[in-house]
Amino acid sequence: MIFKRCASFSCKLTRIKKYNVVYRRFVTTKHPIVLGIETSCDDTAAAIVSSDGKVLGEFVNSQQNCHLRFGGIIPPVAQDIHRANIENVVQQTFHLAGISPENVDAVAVTNRPGLPLSLIIGLRYAKHIARKYDKPILPIHHMQAHALMARMNADISFPFLCLLVSGGHSLLVFVESTHRFRLLGETLDDAPGEAMDKIARRLKLRNIAEYAHLSGGRAIELAALASDSDSSAYDFPLPLSKYRDCQFSFAGLKNTATRHILEQESVLNLGPDALLPDYAAFCASFLKGVTRHMLHRTQRAIEYCERHNLYANTDQQRSLVISGGVACNDVIFNALSAMAKQFGYGSYRPQKRHCTDNGTMIAWNGVEKLLAGDTKELTKDYATVDISGKCAIGDSIVDDVKRANMACKWAKVDIFPNHDAV
Repeated sequence: MIFKRCASFSCKLTRIKKYNVVYRRFVTTKHPIVLGIETSCDDTAAAIVSSDGKVLGEFVNSQQNCHLRFGGIIPPVAQDIHRANIENVVQQTFHLAGISPENVDAVAVTNRPGLPLSLIIGLRYAKHIARKYDKPILPIHHMQAHALMARMNADISFPFLCLLVSGGHSLLVFVESTHRFRLLGETLDDAPGEAMDKIARRLKLRNIAEYAHLSGGRAIELAALASDSDSSAYDFPLPLSKYRDCQFSFAGLKNTATRHILEQESVLNLGPDALLPDYAAFCASFLKGVTRHMLHRTQRAIEYCERHNLYANTDQQRSLVISGGVACNDVIFNALSAMAKQFGYGSYRPQKRHCTDNGTMIAWNGVEKLLAGDTKELTKDYATVDISGKCAIGDSIVDDVKRANMACKWAKVDIFPNHDAV
C-alpha cells in the first residue's frame, strides 16, 4: 500500500491510469507532495513536486563559477559550499512553494552515486527535516532520477531506451519501471562532459568574454555553431570502431584533441594565453567526433533492443530519452533524434534546466516511486539510510550485447547544417 507509513494518507485506494501505466494512489483533498534534495556533485538543489507533476517550488545554488577558477571540482571545497548553502536552499524552496515542511508527505534525497563528501551533506539535512517533521525518507539513485525526469512533462511509456550523458557518466539503459533498469553500455574511461570541459580549458575558451562563465561543453557547442568551416577540418577517429558493443570511450577523443592543439600551438608559435586562430573549426570537428561516437553506440543499442525483443508489446511507440547535462547540447540531441527517427523512435529530453543536476528530478523520482508502489526503501528508520559513492544503475547486460556481436549499417545524419552526413 503506497504511503502506508504516512498517517496523513488514510483515504480510500483507487486506481488511475497515467502515462499508459496503471498506478495505485490515495485520493486525498490535496495531491501528495514530495520534497527532493540533491547534492551529489557541485550543485545544492531542492524542489517540491506534487503527484500531478506540478513543481511547487525549486531552488539551486550553483558552484560552477567557483570551480571554473580551479579548473575542476575539488570535493572538500564542494562540500564546504554545500554545507554553507543547504539550509538556505531548502528554506527558499519552501518559500517559493508557499508551504511549510508539515505539508510534504515524504523527503526524497540523493544518496547514490556521487561525490561522498557532497552526498553526505544532502542526506544529513534530509534526515534533519524528516526527523523534525516526522516524515519518511526515500533514498534516490541519482542516475535513475535523470532517466525518469522526462516523464514529468511528456507521455513516455515504460519500457524505453535512455542515454544518460553528463560530466561524470555515460550510460545506455533500457528502463522497464521505476526500479527495473538494464545497462547496455557505459563509458570505459572519461565521460563526454568531462572530456569537453577539459578540451575547452585546454583551448583557453575562457579567455573569450562570451564563453568565460559557461561550462566547457556549452562553450564548445556555441563555438562549433559559429564556425563557417567544414567540421572535418581536424581528424578525430571513431573510438571503439572494432568493438561491436555499446560501450563508450571519450579518452581517445580527448587525447587526440590535445595532440592537435599542441601541434598547432607549436607550428604557429602561439603564446601561453593565445587561442588557436581556427578554434571554432576545431570545436566543430571535436563535437562532431563526440556526436558520431554517441550516434553509433546508441544505434546499436536500439537495434539490440529490437532484435532481442526487449519490448513486450511490439506495437508500442518506441522512445529514446536523452538526459543528463550533455543532453542540453542541441547539436548532440538533434543528431540523436534524427538517427532515432529512422528507427521509428520518438526522442525526448527533460526541460534544459532539468537536464543538469536539480532537486526537481529527485522529487519527481520520489513521486514516481510512490505512485508505482515502489516503496521498498521508504523508511522512518533514518539510521539505515547511508550514502554510496559508486552504485550500479541496474542489472548489467553488457556482456550479452558483446556476445551478440551485431554489425550495423549506420544511419546517415547531418550533424551540422551544410556539412557532410556521417
